[in-house]
Amino acid sequence: MNTFINNGLNKKKVVFIIGATGTGKSRLSVDLATHFPGEIINSDKMQGYKGLDIVTNKITDLEKQGVPHHMLGEIDPEADFTAEDFCYQVVYHIEFVLNSGHIPIIVGGSNTYIEALVENPVFKFKSKYNCCFLWVDVALPVLHSSVSKRVDHIVHAGLFIILFNFFL
Repeated sequence: MNTFINNGLNKKKVVFIIGATGTGKSRLSVDLATHFPGEIINSDKMQGYKGLDIVTNKITDLEKQGVPHHMLGEIDPEADFTAEDFCYQVVYHIEFVLNSGHIPIIVGGSNTYIEALVENPVFKFKSKYNCCFLWVDVALPVLHSSVSKRVDHIVHAGLFIILFNFFL
């Protein structure tokens, strides 16, 4: 058998779900994680920080459907969290998820984090993992409707009060 193909078969599997805000990445990730034994690792820059759950539209406990989520609301807002920090954290969580017998599903719209993880030679990501990248895309009218509903929800959930208290 071809060595290249054989090496690919021995790599650990990692799924990435990326795309613009409001395209349904979170819902798709939960659907995949419940269908296959998976756990979700957040790659959204803002949702990684503690607090401002409504402003950043973090997935709710109900929406998680019992699927474990990692790197969601864990970073101190005062921390200087870099793309390199992200990479070290994600690799740790990937190995944790794989060791539990589950598939790591990395989800978010922060492509700079994903690019740093996959392209940085320090992490040797491509040689260790067999990656499946899913780009979620929707038609502009659907996206506009989705984002409009999301903004309405965030405003009704208390956006202005939260921001007022945050900046006082």
